[in-house]
Amino acid sequence: MDAELEKLVEAGKLTARQADHLQELKPGTFCLHKSWGFGRVAEWNLLLNQVLIDFPGKKAHPMQLSYAAENLTVIPPAHFLAKKATDLPGVKALVKKDPVALMRNVLESLGGSATVAQVSQMLIGDIFSEPEWKRWWDSTKKLLNKEGYFSIPTKKSEPIQLRGERVSRADELIKFFNQTRQPKEQVAALEQIIKFHHEFDKPEAQLQPIVTEIENVAARNKRLNAPLTFELVMARDDLLARSPALKTTNLSLTLTRLIADEQARLGAILPKLPAAKERRVLQALPAALGETWTTRALQMMLSNHARAVMQLPRVFAEEGKQDELRAFLERGIRDHSVTSEILVWLCKERVGEWRSLVMPDLLAAILSALERDQHNENSRGSKLRDLLLDDRELIPDMFVDAEVGVARDAMRRLMLTPVFDELTKRSLLARIIKLYPELESVITGEQKEEKSEALVVSWSSLERRKSEYEELVNKKIPENSKEIGVARSYGDLRENFEFKAAKEMQAVLMRRKSELETALHNARGTAFESPDTSQVSIGTIVGLRDSDTGKEESYTLLGAWDGDPDRGIISYQTAIGQALLGHKLGEIVTLTDHEDTRRFAIISIDPAPVDVTPPDPSLTEVAAEAVAAD
Repeated sequence: MDAELEKLVEAGKLTARQADHLQELKPGTFCLHKSWGFGRVAEWNLLLNQVLIDFPGKKAHPMQLSYAAENLTVIPPAHFLAKKATDLPGVKALVKKDPVALMRNVLESLGGSATVAQVSQMLIGDIFSEPEWKRWWDSTKKLLNKEGYFSIPTKKSEPIQLRGERVSRADELIKFFNQTRQPKEQVAALEQIIKFHHEFDKPEAQLQPIVTEIENVAARNKRLNAPLTFELVMARDDLLARSPALKTTNLSLTLTRLIADEQARLGAILPKLPAAKERRVLQALPAALGETWTTRALQMMLSNHARAVMQLPRVFAEEGKQDELRAFLERGIRDHSVTSEILVWLCKERVGEWRSLVMPDLLAAILSALERDQHNENSRGSKLRDLLLDDRELIPDMFVDAEVGVARDAMRRLMLTPVFDELTKRSLLARIIKLYPELESVITGEQKEEKSEALVVSWSSLERRKSEYEELVNKKIPENSKEIGVARSYGDLRENFEFKAAKEMQAVLMRRKSELETALHNARGTAFESPDTSQVSIGTIVGLRDSDTGKEESYTLLGAWDGDPDRGIISYQTAIGQALLGHKLGEIVTLTDHEDTRRFAIISIDPAPVDVTPPDPSLTEVAAEAVAAD
């Protein structure tokens, strides 16, 4: 011991333990203080009972001898901070040359264990900037995992451990899997095993027990935690695919079997799966459900689950079932039964094969969906609302080829909706008026709006609409009311899916009822007897010859609800019907089909077959009363 220190001990100013510690804190020694941090002993001044320490930003900081002895920790020359202070260029070179050795030195300096945050504090500033540190750590972490002497935890808050002996990553992954207790931890451990499957040199001995455990856990959780079972089975399949030596111990536990068994609950299971695994389940629907898969898939499209809505159209395309999906969408738009998520997807995908669905009817379906979702806390209607407001080309795309009367009706519908304030309504209406300046009077009130235009329809189509209305009023609406009553009895309406579904259907049915009532009121039935064949009129068959090719074709012009393009029957309200009406034999007409414009000569005008359906007396009376009122 230093002689001066011995005198201080004898004088009772220092204890022997304090003197021994000060003996290690000779000038030039590096040290660490819990508040001041890293420093270096500059000199002793025993006469003044002081030690002077050089700390960053504060040179020659004095400390009483006894305080220094109690509060300073000696830093050996091999300590990372000491190396950084004496040879910073060498440390920077080691960062690039041997990052594993550098991390070993850092961890040894911190007692063999440190969190990522503690390591970063040692390196950021004089060695790395923040972005440089993140890049370096991402690459170094992989090297540490491969080295085997470092235990890298999955959570950043847990410390990195320096091991005394090398442990292979394969052994570490097996140990981690065996220690897991929570389902999510098991899945995470299994995914790491799959990722590094090539590092298992004896897969049958190392991994076959894990396959057995996976299948046992999956089977136990099939009823209580179906999403976990789906994840485990798909992960098991991935592991078997990568290691052919492994075998399943439960032949009945397959993804297709799970889908078939749980098809009624898929709508609740899928949102709880990661996106990639949900996509695999949806792609396996055809194999799992056979010919009935499209029915289940369309039901899932109505579940308001965005990922399923985006993925299922791809499955329909891969299986060549786009026509079924198109018919479903057309029906849903017409009946206003499509969900907000479907409408968001359709609007975003409107360029391409779904362009034909982006028509004025789509706006009415959007407004109906927004009205349904207005009081539903769990709805995703806000996405649809934002899309309608923010995408300034959406409404113009819907009305690009629409007739002015259709646009006028859409404007009236928009003006009546309760989901927008008046200022927002005017902003949306302006997008339609930009296409149809003549409709500005609809919102300015400068002209009195016309009465609803009468619809000329066949007695047979009128009978069909009347039958639909009667079924709606006498069967579907009463049945829906009963469903609402039953669902309400289940209690807790906030979490009652059946009640919400029944209420949504009620809105659809009531809207359709209102539409049918308006349509039946405006309808004027006819059998198309004795049409005026001196010109193209309703109830005639028009023969046309293409002026360029000479090819002949014909159209039968019938009522508003009689269109059947596959048979050449068109409604007089269509663009072609309107273009033909009033023209005479021998005249040239211009018809536009999508973007193709052609000229035709009218070569014949003949009466169409008479509608043989007898007129319903009640319908003729309604029509007579409506005519009298007009």
